[in-house]
Amino acid sequence: MLVFEETGYGPAFAGLLQYDRLRPLGAGTPDEGHRATLGRLSLDEAFAHTPIVDSDMARCCLSAVWLLHDFLDESHTISQGIETRSGSFWHGIMHRREGDFSNAKYWFRRVDHHPVYERLAAATNALGEEDFLVAGDWDPFRFVDLCQAAVKGNGSVVASCQKIQQLEWELLFDHCYAAAICRR
Repeated sequence: MLVFEETGYGPAFAGLLQYDRLRPLGAGTPDEGHRATLGRLSLDEAFAHTPIVDSDMARCCLSAVWLLHDFLDESHTISQGIETRSGSFWHGIMHRREGDFSNAKYWFRRVDHHPVYERLAAATNALGEEDFLVAGDWDPFRFVDLCQAAVKGNGSVVASCQKIQQLEWELLFDHCYAAAICRR
């Protein structure tokens, strides 16, 4: 399982990642204290410490940090311009968090199968959250449904959904970062 180390993603990301990654299932409240820093964060600055080999994956990382700080519109603007599975994945997460569950599923259909799904299923299983899996596999549509139920008042799954959403964010960010700089 991934041990998410904030400082392992370069100095520009480190300060933005040292943040509570257990985000609300809904839109949350944008962290205005980070707006200016995020607004100045370009690909060149974010990856100044290492060469970028995949700019789409690097842009996914920018979309992710906006989403982490609850700036859904800014995250959406970036992710909707990335026509890859990972871009669609971030786009789907953003729509799920904003409460547009059918649109989230549309974007997860565009993801099809993502390399992060296997790791996410294993991490979910390790947490003892087998109920979130279908036949041992990650099912993003089931997760959308469970998040929707939690947001609509099923308090029994809120904490589990939040933990899994955090794992999802961390695993996908790590995947995108590694692909952006060709680290494997």
